Amino acid sequence: MDNPVIIFGATALGRQARMIFEENGNTVYGFLDDDKTRHGGDIDGVSILGATDDDGFLKFIGRKCEAFVAFDDNPLRKSLVKMLHEKRHVQPVNCVHKTAIIPDVASIGHGNFIDMGVMMGAGASLGSHCLVHAGAVISSEAVLGDFVQVGAGARINSNVTIADEVFIGSGVVIVSGITIGKGARIGAGSVVIQPVEAGQTVFGNPAQVVKA
Repeated sequence: MDNPVIIFGATALGRQARMIFEENGNTVYGFLDDDKTRHGGDIDGVSILGATDDDGFLKFIGRKCEAFVAFDDNPLRKSLVKMLHEKRHVQPVNCVHKTAIIPDVASIGHGNFIDMGVMMGAGASLGSHCLVHAGAVISSEAVLGDFVQVGAGARINSNVTIADEVFIGSGVVIVSGITIGKGARIGAGSVVIQPVEAGQTVFGNPAQVVKA
């Protein structure tokens, strides 16, 4: 990637993304964030330039700069991705830590955050705009949709299918062959041994449905 990157989100995730991009030899042009009290400040020496809808900076994206969205709130991530598609006709770039292991026979989409020590197996597939935190394992032929969040140290075993917008907490284990429905949430440390339906929240070992 030759162009510098503008990071949407002066957040802890944005700070980690800045470190990953710069360790990979990429320049971070600055941050955009809607907290006006932070405008003019910086994160680790990189300026917080303005708001996420500031056309003065958006005009550079797709021409002189790339974009990366560093918010972990899915509705906000989705709205910013949509804006970048519609206004700038671009996809956010991937942010992949140099210690992550992604074999040639695995695949990833666009705009993903893949932190240190993440491992993907042969035939594994990661959609777009996902957040995969440190030390997570996505085993062979597991398939993850878009806007999925995988917590630190989670283990997704082989042939698991995970739909869009699923949240998987830190330290979760999902046994082989399980299907997780759209928008499901799996609490930290859970062990999932049976399918989870769309929109369900599960927790525990073994994971059980949490009723509202």
